[in-house]
Amino acid sequence: MPMGVMQRSWTVAGLCVALLASDAWADRPEGAGQGKHRREQETSRQGHGSDEAGEVRQARLGAYFEPSHHQAVRDVYGPAITQGRCPPGLAKKGNGCLPPGQAKRWVIGQSLPPDVVLYPVPPALQVRLGTPPAGYKYVRAASDILLIAVGTSMVMDAIEDLGAR
Repeated sequence: MPMGVMQRSWTVAGLCVALLASDAWADRPEGAGQGKHRREQETSRQGHGSDEAGEVRQARLGAYFEPSHHQAVRDVYGPAITQGRCPPGLAKKGNGCLPPGQAKRWVIGQSLPPDVVLYPVPPALQVRLGTPPAGYKYVRAASDILLIAVGTSMVMDAIEDLGAR
């Protein structure tokens, strides 16, 4: 093969490789990979972590529960406590339905001790409190309602002493 033909062949081969590789080096268009799936995720999360009005709320240490949440807890638990009936799982000892040895054993911003007994929040109260933020749940520990992180059981906020007026 003459030298000119060989040089042209290498040049053509080099251009082909450069053209094929240019797609790999190209930047992704703006918004690529965020289309349909991202919109679906945002749509499926609407209302998650929202209150009764549908307002999205974030869990902040000691600042999640509002007066409306406290009122909802009083409305749900108040009648049972004033009639002398404690919430399920609690033995009334004249101390606001607080079981012996269960005095406040948690601290906002710290994980719950493993021996703290947790109870689910009644469905009526769950509805009144609204959906908790993603990754959190409402529980009752002794005579307190807590908002805790699902994986770590870290206490984010609390409504203390169901029997208090």
